[in-house]
Amino acid sequence: MTTLTHAGDTLTRNALAVLQPGFDGTTAVPDWVRHRIDEGLASVSLFGRNVQTAEQVARLTAQLRAERDDLLIAIDEESGDVTRLEVRTGSSYPGNHALGAVDDTTLTREVAADLGGRLAACGINFNWAPSADVNANPDNPVIGVRSFGSDPDLVARHTAAYVEGMQSSGVATSAKHFPGHGDTAIDSHHSVPVIDVDRDVLNSRDLAPFRAALAAGTRAVMSAHVLAPALDPDNPGTLSRRILTGLLREEFGYEGLIVTDGMDMQAIAGTYGFERGCVLAIAAGADAICTGGGPSDEGTVLRLRDAFVAAVRSGELPEERLADAADRVRALAGWASMSGAAERSGGAPDTGIGLIGARRALTVTRGETYAAPVTEAPFVATFSPLPNIAVGDETPWGVTAELERRLPGTESATYSGEGSGSQALAAAGTRRIVAVVRDAHRHAWMADALQTLVAARPDTVVVEMGVPQSAPIGALHIATRGAARVCGEAAAEVIVAG
Repeated sequence: MTTLTHAGDTLTRNALAVLQPGFDGTTAVPDWVRHRIDEGLASVSLFGRNVQTAEQVARLTAQLRAERDDLLIAIDEESGDVTRLEVRTGSSYPGNHALGAVDDTTLTREVAADLGGRLAACGINFNWAPSADVNANPDNPVIGVRSFGSDPDLVARHTAAYVEGMQSSGVATSAKHFPGHGDTAIDSHHSVPVIDVDRDVLNSRDLAPFRAALAAGTRAVMSAHVLAPALDPDNPGTLSRRILTGLLREEFGYEGLIVTDGMDMQAIAGTYGFERGCVLAIAAGADAICTGGGPSDEGTVLRLRDAFVAAVRSGELPEERLADAADRVRALAGWASMSGAAERSGGAPDTGIGLIGARRALTVTRGETYAAPVTEAPFVATFSPLPNIAVGDETPWGVTAELERRLPGTESATYSGEGSGSQALAAAGTRRIVAVVRDAHRHAWMADALQTLVAARPDTVVVEMGVPQSAPIGALHIATRGAARVCGEAAAEVIVAG
């Protein structure tokens, strides 16, 4: 590794300041992270790999804070399906789609404040949430229940409520994914999605929640690796000066931090190259580079640091643009430090607001052949699609654990692909069947499995934990609008009570 400049100079400090890297480990901060903080690194990010318990995270962040008391410590904690703080158990809070279905902004504000308090108690002061995307495409493979809904006005008012609630706890929010990731059928973790609608549609639909987030005072906005030709026909949002500087800064008058979505995602790294993509993002107007979801080593940080320094020296990246970006990162770190979030420690009390919200979000439909409540140990057949990268495959979901707790002896199995319904029927025997699905409308094999089960066993209970687009089916159909742990708990209560 060739170091292009001295560790203590302003250019290098600014190059490190714009990075938000991750690292491995749960108990000790790596020496290389400590060294880079001393040399100017102003942010770090935590992921599921860094989390065991809330108390453990608090101890880890205390080590980080000992190196720099105004360090930004970021996490991707949306609640609902996307949780890092409760990656091993499932979230104690319903996600956006459930909150949007209730449509009580006071509840959304209270949930966000409660979650913010929990993050603050763990020493985390920057959350890459909420999703402000309008889920305009029901086949969207990556947003779905992460969105408050498909109505722009609803999404806007709940985005604002979430921002207000979380930032009242001293944790900065980052409305995402600007200028909108809701009307896509492609996941930007894999390639560049295109939102091919005119500017009027973007203004009235996709951009409305971001204007609401700005009005509510969000301290950060996260860019999307999405191409919106009506705004910029050549560059995705993260790399577009027209979108980040022209639209967000100049037209909307936004002065806060702009952070990128993960730059190791294939929409950027696979199209433009990792290092070059990061340079282009800062040049376009981004201030902070999210890099830690995949690569989490010292070499990544050094390569990116040197790429910024080289780009400044070659004239590709104006030095004043890099300095401005670094100053915005430090400004947010200063706000977070003054907010007091970093001074809290230990666990936060469980107020129960998450379960209250999950219960209110349920839609329960009793079929014509409605059967009695499930009072004996059932067979739970979970039909599992391939998880998207944002959600991951570490976090448990479904209703099995909650039904086992209520009905000891509950048996379960997970299925995927053609023939799943017949396999589940054979495994269930004479037991009552509870079928659990996620976005059945997007998976033909899953819809077929449900039809097979209900035709053979009309007393089947169906729990839809994704976006409920398909018509209700089964003796009892429960739409939870998310797969958080509390959503499973709320569904189990209904299953046993009828």
